Amino acid sequence: MKGRRSYRYRVVDVFTKEPLEGNALAVFPDSSGIDDATMQKIAKELQLAETTFVASPTRADCAARVRIFTPAREMPFAGHPTVGTSFVMLDEGMVPKNSQKFVLEEGVGPVPVRVETGDRPMIWLRTPPIEFGRCYRTSACAEALGLDEGDLLEAVPQIVSAANPAVFVALKDRSAVDRAWLDVRGLRTLQSESKESLFVFVFSLTSQGVYSRMFAPDHGVPEDPATGSATGPLAAFMMNRGLVSNASGTRFVSEQGTKMGRRSFLHVLINGENGSEGIEVGGHVTSVVEATLTL
Repeated sequence: MKGRRSYRYRVVDVFTKEPLEGNALAVFPDSSGIDDATMQKIAKELQLAETTFVASPTRADCAARVRIFTPAREMPFAGHPTVGTSFVMLDEGMVPKNSQKFVLEEGVGPVPVRVETGDRPMIWLRTPPIEFGRCYRTSACAEALGLDEGDLLEAVPQIVSAANPAVFVALKDRSAVDRAWLDVRGLRTLQSESKESLFVFVFSLTSQGVYSRMFAPDHGVPEDPATGSATGPLAAFMMNRGLVSNASGTRFVSEQGTKMGRRSFLHVLINGENGSEGIEVGGHVTSVVEATLTL
């Protein structure tokens, strides 16, 4: 049809080496000519947790500007879109394929990316500044999640944010994590104590790190398979509650998405005591789709 234009995009599965696992992401490597409203409509059309649109940066120190959209809204920062978009940019030569470091311009500001090269590169992002917010009653969190208060560890739930506020709730075991569920009604229970738009992140300790799930119904994402933006704050929360070592060089893995059939592995590296030199979140990426969208 005359006047229509086609846009190429990629779909990659992030935080996994296996296709059809991890967290799927759509990446438009060239978003020139797509306005803000259309970006939001495309994200709603594709119905993935997030869709990214790559454009020229406005900052000289950044390799590209990246816009991130859920089906419901634009996000200032998100983890799996940062990692997945970085993979596509490397794969398509938008940054030199041997690059070990570059910076992406996102709504939150510059986000540094580091690449461990190899047959399957591990891509790491540096979490933006982390802030601690209000604490929650364990009884309110248990009610919102459909659990008994005895299912929670003695670690007071709290909002921790790296641009996206999340309530972190530590549970006693994997079974409790799998039984948890948060719908809009449960979310409103928590929002009655805080008017912020919230993620709710539940986890239990494992020998490798944590087993986790994340709910974000306000963002059009009932459950997210892998939440990189919440994983740095998770590490900060765990250090604050004495659930993981605060020593520089501490590493652990968050297994997320398994309950929903999208097993993901998010690697965490703490730099400096208490993360004073930054908390990195990394993972692998698997390419699964190349397609064209015509508008």
